[in-house]
Amino acid sequence: MVSFQPSTDLSTSAVLTFENMRPYYAHYGVDWQQATIYEQISGLDNWDILIQGEVVGAIRMAMENGDGYLRDLQVNAAFQNRGVGAKALDEAARIAKERGAAHLKLRVFKISPAFHLYTREGFTLVKEDDRFYYMKKEL
Repeated sequence: MVSFQPSTDLSTSAVLTFENMRPYYAHYGVDWQQATIYEQISGLDNWDILIQGEVVGAIRMAMENGDGYLRDLQVNAAFQNRGVGAKALDEAARIAKERGAAHLKLRVFKISPAFHLYTREGFTLVKEDDRFYYMKKEL
């Protein structure tokens, strides 16, 4: 069973992001280190994704201009393609809606297979640039 809790260990969470995102950073020539990731996520609303009490992922959010922004969704590779991401998106939408958001917005690397998850879960493409798709979902 998937559950969620406020993050208790941002350092470990930053390692997960670094490991999951390494291929994208390499592809686009982004030189990020774990310390940079930790610095970036420390100012966000961080949630752990748990399966049977084990942390298997992270949700990172912010509120801006009346909308919720999903800044990061990470799922440990061993738990991907099992519906965990879809449940995490439902939780992110619930949190954003609870805080008064009209939309949940995100950006995703164009080369990321997560784009298909977001599309299946009702996100629509708003714009794109050379690296990212920008998407939103009505809440």
